[in-house]
Amino acid sequence: MPNKTKNPVITLTTDFGLQDHYVACMKGVILQIAPDARILDVTHEIEPHNILGGAFVLGQLLDWFPPDTIHIVVVDPGVGTSRRVIAARYDGQTIIAPDNGIVSFAHQTHQVEAACTVTNPRVRLSTVSNTFHGRDVMAPAAAHLAMGLALVDLGQLTDHLEILAVARPKPVGVRALEGEIVHIDRFGNLLSNIGRQDVAGVSTGGRQVAVAVDGVDLGPLQQTYADATAGDALALMGGSGFLEIAVRLGSAREKLSAAVGAKVIVREN
Repeated sequence: MPNKTKNPVITLTTDFGLQDHYVACMKGVILQIAPDARILDVTHEIEPHNILGGAFVLGQLLDWFPPDTIHIVVVDPGVGTSRRVIAARYDGQTIIAPDNGIVSFAHQTHQVEAACTVTNPRVRLSTVSNTFHGRDVMAPAAAHLAMGLALVDLGQLTDHLEILAVARPKPVGVRALEGEIVHIDRFGNLLSNIGRQDVAGVSTGGRQVAVAVDGVDLGPLQQTYADATAGDALALMGGSGFLEIAVRLGSAREKLSAAVGAKVIVREN
């Protein structure tokens, strides 16, 4: 018998926004198949077609959800093409998404247990459009998993997942590291790919480190947003576990005219 999870959790992360019917249709499909599912909206405000941004948000989720959670992620500029839809199990949770690199950050930090393509016609809607695989493929597949279907019953197992060439911080000179901005949140905070351990590796004997973004010196790493004067920029370790550039009571994106890909330098002070 299928091993159904009681009140299974299914999360939704998309670039659909909330103006249209898309998110509601996905929820309706899920609830027709798995009426006891708890559907949680992560965000529907990923920048349209921004796979890297979606990958970053997904990478933040797995540490905070219980085992057997199912995450649907739809940022899918290749919908209707030959790109695959995949289901990948990481440390007891399952991601259902287009195979376009959206799992890249999760793949860096969590162990993949198994992955398959979602090709079984029994876990799709009877009619699949060329423009809405979130509703017609991913939502029903997630619902069937929530009802106890095994991952391997979704389709063929695969040992290949598309992974983005996500930059990693690299040493530059003595006691210095170069990373880059990989995500900008709704506050205009600039989130980098430089983690806590990366920063610790720059400092010797607990000495301070200084931060610069695109050549703008931000001074020493701070502890809280309140360590800066209103309107001033600062760098600190954010709740994501990555080094973050912020402006107290303002937007670092606007003040620094920064974008994804901006270079961040951390050096011993």
